[in-house]
Amino acid sequence: MAKGSGNVLGGSCVPGHVEVNPRPRRGSTHEGTAVMSRLGTAVLTVVTTTGLLLAGCTSHTDTESPTDNRAATQGGSGAQGSAKESGGGLAYDGGARKPDALGSAPERRAAADGVPGAPQDLSGPASADNLSTFALDVDTASYDYAARVLTDGSLPDPAQIRPEEFINAFDQDYPYPPDDGIAIHTDGFRLPAWHEGERPTRSNDIRPAFPQGDTRLLRIGLQTRPERFGHRADANLTFVIDVSGSMREPGRLDLVQEALHTLIDELRPTDAVAIVAYSTTARVIQPMTPVSEKADLHRAVDALAPEDSTNLEAGLVTGYRVAREGFREGVTNRVILLSDGLANVGNTTPEAILTQVRESAGKDIALLCVGVGRQYGDHLMEQLADNGEGFAVYVSSLEQARRIFVERLPGTLAVRARDAKVQVAFDPETVVSHRLIGFDNRAVADEDFRNDAVDGGELGPGHSVTALYAVTLRPRVGAAGSYRPVATVTARWLDPETGRPSEATARVHDYELDVPYASAAPRLRLDYVVGTFALCLRGGGYRVAYGDGKFGDGDVESMHGGGLGCGPRVVYDDGVEGPGQSVPEPVSLARLAAEADELAAVTEDRRVAQLAELIRRADLLMT
Repeated sequence: MAKGSGNVLGGSCVPGHVEVNPRPRRGSTHEGTAVMSRLGTAVLTVVTTTGLLLAGCTSHTDTESPTDNRAATQGGSGAQGSAKESGGGLAYDGGARKPDALGSAPERRAAADGVPGAPQDLSGPASADNLSTFALDVDTASYDYAARVLTDGSLPDPAQIRPEEFINAFDQDYPYPPDDGIAIHTDGFRLPAWHEGERPTRSNDIRPAFPQGDTRLLRIGLQTRPERFGHRADANLTFVIDVSGSMREPGRLDLVQEALHTLIDELRPTDAVAIVAYSTTARVIQPMTPVSEKADLHRAVDALAPEDSTNLEAGLVTGYRVAREGFREGVTNRVILLSDGLANVGNTTPEAILTQVRESAGKDIALLCVGVGRQYGDHLMEQLADNGEGFAVYVSSLEQARRIFVERLPGTLAVRARDAKVQVAFDPETVVSHRLIGFDNRAVADEDFRNDAVDGGELGPGHSVTALYAVTLRPRVGAAGSYRPVATVTARWLDPETGRPSEATARVHDYELDVPYASAAPRLRLDYVVGTFALCLRGGGYRVAYGDGKFGDGDVESMHGGGLGCGPRVVYDDGVEGPGQSVPEPVSLARLAAEADELAAVTEDRRVAQLAELIRRADLLMT
């Protein structure tokens, strides 16, 4: 069967029912298990490599069964599509979903302010939700920008680290669906023996890495079919190019111009290109022009030069107007923004900017955001892409630009699935807790899973998205050799032409996750290494303060200073750690780098070798 080749360039944890022990007296042999007396809606499952913090959402454990939960709501608007179910690791859909399909129940989400992904004060009523729902995301900008920053000798801003984008940046090997829908792939493994690292000598300081059961890594992969050679629709591309003063820096406008020249030469004569430039104001440099007249397009690219301020709003408003005026039915219509994202004139927030272009954009003009520059407005570009029916990438070299604009972009201009979402229903009889790694700003309310008015993500041809979960299982009761249901995974999307919804479903059982790390597929192990690295860079440490330790009894505070908060520590009544009170970092970055080296040799993937080097750079910067 054909395999996925990766992306063009893949929500927050939903806290569930609390299962915590009351805090024992200091010095008790069970003291390390009483971490969360005030963390009212989460059980912390700590899986770290100097900071892989997997803060879990606990599944419902009362009388409601998974079947009852699925039937609780059939919510959402829009017609039902069609679906197939799979008891194994691959499911593909192409048609109508039955009325008894997976539904959702209203959820209670704890507010998560501050740095995305940081543990927060989640005190409040416990949730009985065993569902996790999120919109798909094929962005890769977070990884490529972090790589640029690390290569330049600095640690990236933890707030700009999105684990799902790190994983998206690497090729996967998921099977393709037979036609234009989404295939679901599931697998997983037992975490490696070295994951927890050395134990401290003082037993009463140990905080169990995997409380109340056995934690596994669950991978959910979603894959679309690539475009068949020569079969893509023609494209109308409107390039909106930042020519502000900040684009003078080498590796910005010069890189954009070189990439555009190369792309124009690669497009078909029946494609069309328009060019809009913006600085303090915006202007049309070249109206929509067939690529058969490429000499005019090359002259327009050569004429671009840095100017003054950055009115990104004016640039997008003009770009969408040009795209709408040149709109052609039956072709791919896309606006491509190339910028460092450092807007300083006009509206500078993604919400305000998108409000200005929403009427022109509609659902039939997608947005691609291409970021450049050492100083980069990551949040603005990412939010524009997520809310503009598109995705975001970042380039820092001509090699990257050519890979995106020449090797990948022409074959992925079309849209395979609109408003794609995933809902995972964990079986409370099997699962103690679950934690989605990343997707912090892609969360969707469970009851909106089938509400087709709620935005999801857009997937193009050959796109893959990977979601990783840390899943803590209950101890097995009963005969050995039997298997237990872990989760039901449902993907839902809209046909880009007809708007008709479709769904695919796959079921996960515990035996699928009972695979030793060393025996797992290389790309699965790579996803673990990449996701772990991302969470370390983001700062996954936490500390618990007891008594008068300033944070309140059992409060959690993230340690993001310089990205160094990678290992947990316990602070007692006096608010001071003291000798022997620190819990050691469970996995070293050096060990992760060695794993990446091994995987680079197995996969023969140069980007994996580059990952190993980046991990080593981060290790040096953190010491």
